[in-house]
Amino acid sequence: MAVEVKELLEAGVHFGHLTRKWDPNMAPYVYMERNGIHIINLYKTAAKIDEAGAALAKIAASGRKILFVATKKQAKDVVAEKAGGINMPYITERWPGGMLTNFVTIRKAVKKMASIDRMKKDGTFMTLSKKERLQVDRLRAKLEKNLGSISDMTRLPGALFVVDIKREHIAIKEAQKLNIPIFAMVDTNSDPRQVDYVIPANDDASKSIDKILTYVSSAIAEGLAERKAEKEASAAAKADGAKPKAEAKKAVAANEEEE
Repeated sequence: MAVEVKELLEAGVHFGHLTRKWDPNMAPYVYMERNGIHIINLYKTAAKIDEAGAALAKIAASGRKILFVATKKQAKDVVAEKAGGINMPYITERWPGGMLTNFVTIRKAVKKMASIDRMKKDGTFMTLSKKERLQVDRLRAKLEKNLGSISDMTRLPGALFVVDIKREHIAIKEAQKLNIPIFAMVDTNSDPRQVDYVIPANDDASKSIDKILTYVSSAIAEGLAERKAEKEASAAAKADGAKPKAEAKKAVAANEEEE
C-alpha cells in the first residue's frame, strides 16, 4: 500500500506536541513550529512508514508474531481492530510486568485460561461448589481481559509495535533487554533513540493512529500472504515430486507381474 502524504495530512499525523515539551532528538523529523506546536515533516514520516513496513512484512513472512502495545484510550480500539484483523497479538490493557522478560510465567497464566475452558467442556466445572464456580469465572474473566489477546503467542514475538513510547516505557525496556526489534509511532515529546524503527507521528489523535496502523497492518498482511503462497508452492512441489515416484513404483510392480 503506497503511503500518501495527503492522507497523512488529512489524518492530522503532522501535529506534534507543544514546543516546550519537545525532545531535541526529534529535531530531524520536525518541519517547523506553528502557534507553539511542532509540525512533523510528513515526507520523512512517509519514508519511515515504508521502511518499517518492509521490515515488518519480512518478520511476518518468516512466521514470527508482531506484538502490538497501546494502552492509551485513543489507541485501544484501533489497535485491537487492526492487530486482530491480521491475527497478531496485542496488549491494550495494563502492560503485565515481565510480559517478555518472564514470558514462561505469562504462558502459564494463558494455559490456566485454557484449562478452565477444558473444565467447562468436560463437565468438571459443574462438580465445583457455587462459590468455587464464581471464583473460577472471575479468574477466567480477569485472564481474558489482560491476556486473551495474546493466547496464540506461544513464543516471544519477533518484534514489538508501540503507540506512545513514553507511556509504554516498561514494554520498551523489556524488549531492549531481549534485543527484540522495536517499531513505534514517536511523537515530538519522545526520544527516538529508544526505537529501532521510528515512525514520527502524532500518537494522541485516534485518526492519526488509525492511519498509521492501516499502513502497518497492510504491510504485515502482505508478508503473511507471501508466507502462505510460499507454503502452498512448497506443498505443490512436494506433491509433484511424489507423482513420478508413485508412477515409477507402479511401473516396477507391473514389470514384476509380467515376469
